Amino acid sequence: MRSAEVRPIAVLVDAYTTGNHLPPAFDKLGVDVIHVQSTPELMTSMMPPDLTLYRAVVPYGTPEQTAARLAEYQPICVIPGQEPGVRLADELSERLGLPTNGTELSAARRDKYEMIEALRAKVRCADQFKSDNAQALVEWAESRGRYPVVVKPLSSAASEGVAVCRSPEEVRKAAEAVLGTRNIFLEANDEVLIQSFLPGEEYMVDTVSYAGRRYVTGVWEYRKRLRGTHRVYDQETLVSPELSPVPELVAYMHEVLDALGVRYGPVHAEVIMTPEGPALVEIGARLSGSVLPAYNDLCHGANQADVTALAYARPEEFLGRYAGRTYEKLREAAVIDTATELEGVVESIDQEVFEEIEALESVHFLRAKLRPGGLIRPTVDLYTSTLVAYTVHGSLERLRQDYERIQQLKDRVYRLRDDTETDRDR
Repeated sequence: MRSAEVRPIAVLVDAYTTGNHLPPAFDKLGVDVIHVQSTPELMTSMMPPDLTLYRAVVPYGTPEQTAARLAEYQPICVIPGQEPGVRLADELSERLGLPTNGTELSAARRDKYEMIEALRAKVRCADQFKSDNAQALVEWAESRGRYPVVVKPLSSAASEGVAVCRSPEEVRKAAEAVLGTRNIFLEANDEVLIQSFLPGEEYMVDTVSYAGRRYVTGVWEYRKRLRGTHRVYDQETLVSPELSPVPELVAYMHEVLDALGVRYGPVHAEVIMTPEGPALVEIGARLSGSVLPAYNDLCHGANQADVTALAYARPEEFLGRYAGRTYEKLREAAVIDTATELEGVVESIDQEVFEEIEALESVHFLRAKLRPGGLIRPTVDLYTSTLVAYTVHGSLERLRQDYERIQQLKDRVYRLRDDTETDRDR
């Protein structure tokens, strides 16, 4: 038995980006964390985990080896910190007899083609086809006789490689741009997915589950702008839970999560409200990329990281306080992702302009996504956006005014090298 003086252990697999919010969340509940990585080396394409926050770091190994090492710590859970860790977390939790979504549908929680196929007989979803051949994708689109269609990698995030195509030429170009490359998780893009276009407004629906009982931590409406074939993030705004279409989206998400075998842990989902009703774009069985705990607490009274930790560390408390409920909307809130047409090398950040944005009344947190020496290029997805501003206020009009001011100032935040210097450095 575990000594009374020893804190329980939670295992996090690949705790990149917003996975960094999980160690503090568990620490508040008296739980230590151990980190496991699914690759031999840490991925450099994402914000790395802060390994100083972990009691131990288990070296990369086979699932059998890793499970044996973890068993010594008697963990209470194994959960993914970010997308690449989903399958390994499923396998380790299953091997260790811990709360688990299991391995049977792991592929459907990572591979976007398998995901939609798992839903097809049960809920509304897109038509689709996948291939390692651009011409085959073009032929599928032509055989349908209806554009636009959506071309995307089988496994990625933040709209990386996603293109809305209106002609066979655009399908071919989008497919060839993905095939043979690696995604943000350093996985090979050996095949490409093509899907029917889902018309309607897009929403983010985030949940936490324990033993099949769920809490909806937030529903946000996306606004994206079309730039060529790319739908670029502009902002996401918090929706009141009692207003349409939130109840319909929530009911649909329960069906989706049941169909995909999600009984435990956090999920970030993107759903389009089509004229026929909700239809899934995709889910990630991990924290939302937009989680910012203090900000979420201000907006809707709880945050996905803390609620996830509570579910695993104190399941009875989670079930009593949260299960079967939805968030509250406490204030008007919007997360703004700025786009640019600039191209070049960042020489420096204009601190005065940055601080002017930061001082706007509704801005809770502002992050410059580029650093001196980094490349700035026209925005095509979330990874090439330039700033993220988390805004919250009692007045919707204030949010609108501050949004407009951010749009006016966004490109002045970055000073670029002149053309001569840029050409010489290349």
